[in-house]
Amino acid sequence: MTEITSLRPVAAVLVSAIAIAPILLSRGRPNLRECWTVLAAVTKLGLVASMVPGVLAGDVYVTEFGQLVPGVEFALRADALGVLFGLLASLLWLVTSFYSIGYMRGLDEHSQTRYFAAFAGSLSAAIGVAFASNLLVLFVFYELLTVATYPLVAHDETPEARAAGRKYLAYTFGGGVAVLAGSLLVFWLTGTTAFTAGGIAELATAQPLFARAAFALLIAGFGVKAALMPMHSWLPDAMVAPTPVSGLLHAVAVVKSGVFGIARVVLDVYGPVAVGDLGMGLPLAGIAAFTLVISSVIALRQDNLKRRLAFSTVSQLSYIVLGIAVLHPLSITGGLLHIPAHAFMKLTLFFCAGALHVETHTDDISNMAGIGERMPLTMTAFGVAALGMAGIPLVAGFVSKYFILLGTVSTGDIVFTAALLLSGVLNVAYFWPVVYTAFFESPGTGDPKPVVEHVLGGRYGRPETAADGGRDADETPADETLADDVDVDDRPTIERDDHGFADDHEGQGPRDRLEAAAHIDPDHGHDPSLAWEDRRWNGEESTWFMLGPILFAAAGSVVLGIVPDTAVFLEIVRFVVEAVTGVSV
Repeated sequence: MTEITSLRPVAAVLVSAIAIAPILLSRGRPNLRECWTVLAAVTKLGLVASMVPGVLAGDVYVTEFGQLVPGVEFALRADALGVLFGLLASLLWLVTSFYSIGYMRGLDEHSQTRYFAAFAGSLSAAIGVAFASNLLVLFVFYELLTVATYPLVAHDETPEARAAGRKYLAYTFGGGVAVLAGSLLVFWLTGTTAFTAGGIAELATAQPLFARAAFALLIAGFGVKAALMPMHSWLPDAMVAPTPVSGLLHAVAVVKSGVFGIARVVLDVYGPVAVGDLGMGLPLAGIAAFTLVISSVIALRQDNLKRRLAFSTVSQLSYIVLGIAVLHPLSITGGLLHIPAHAFMKLTLFFCAGALHVETHTDDISNMAGIGERMPLTMTAFGVAALGMAGIPLVAGFVSKYFILLGTVSTGDIVFTAALLLSGVLNVAYFWPVVYTAFFESPGTGDPKPVVEHVLGGRYGRPETAADGGRDADETPADETLADDVDVDDRPTIERDDHGFADDHEGQGPRDRLEAAAHIDPDHGHDPSLAWEDRRWNGEESTWFMLGPILFAAAGSVVLGIVPDTAVFLEIVRFVVEAVTGVSV
């Protein structure tokens, strides 16, 4: 391994932070503002990608700034594991930048300049997490990521959004305190917090009680953003944020910083051997297995699409933690590969949910009967990503989960093997109703789609309001429900002009005409008793600012599933695993 002094790591961190200023100064010129966003994203991706060949050749790029505190260097270090996370975050930020343009303009969202500026700051912090050289530098960027993403979580400025933002801060800052405490304890035990492939040698001979305490603190701290139960509840509540935020920050940057931190602790602070000797691998794997099964059960109960996806995220993150915690080279390979695999698939799903919201104001699965006619490309991409999440071959999720499964079988951990298989079945159970509803049901004939009706899964339906006196969806009066015998052929149809808008809405703006053509009430969504307008497969269902990123992310999921050996992410993962375990996978 050769260390190369370079400015590229710090440049990759700073480029989006520097872009905040021109983004803010372009407040009154949205085209220019978004050009700055895309330019920063392209530059960041280019800087990170330029380090990939050297990293795979054994080089490590280092930028040093002196001592952070006595005995601890403040340095950025782009090694293979850091480049894995950095390449993923920078690539998908570029994709999400284009999607954000279509989403924010499509909804005519407020405070768009603040939104793009906060996004840029968040990506700077995320790349700082990726390239941190030791636990204390990682802690600094870990906390900066929390600060930068808070405005995005609370973007809507509603009471619900503000409450979600406060909960997000409370959980993640609490996790940060645990990370700091664990880092100081590691420094006290070893005199260093630097990341070393295979672990810090002194920890293997340190007093076991204190070594276990430091490990527990670090895992708990990073486990907050990794959404390990019982520290997960901030994540579903944070779904009040705009969908691009849910997609990138809650499927890539924020939650992945948590699992990335856990990977650093297990692989580069303690090392798999020391974790096994201390007996900490089995409890961590047990927590992950519990989380991935229980969160899948809760997902069955959700009718709101974004909340179902949120609990799916809680489950899928635990696949990564489980793979790493089993400590076998095969399972570690699967766990690390699931970082990009999950990112591409979950980003596709959130992008699809956002497109549905922008174009039809539909958020609940029970109102999506036949929506595949209105959004054919979007729902097809959703179906592809859902297959991958369930571990079906030819999509990314199959490859990563297969490696994890092989690792659990190789170590004889049959309980974890069973948990993986059970979770796969549950994935099918909560994703299939969405696809079936969209393509195989007719409006007016659909039914609510929480699969489990027991209170274990929590309440579903519309939130309590003063207007309805807190009435739950289960208590809706009979005269407000849809008739079961509505004849599809008797429903009103809409005559469209050449642009797909209704002819009897002249004088209205494009958004008004689009809503009228699709039977949309801007406040309550599509009337589920009416037929969806049929859209062709040529992209007329939405703007290409959203469709392009959706199809790109879905295609990435397929590429990682069909040709994983030629995908650079798997190559990087294999390099990391061999450096840590000495075993070539």
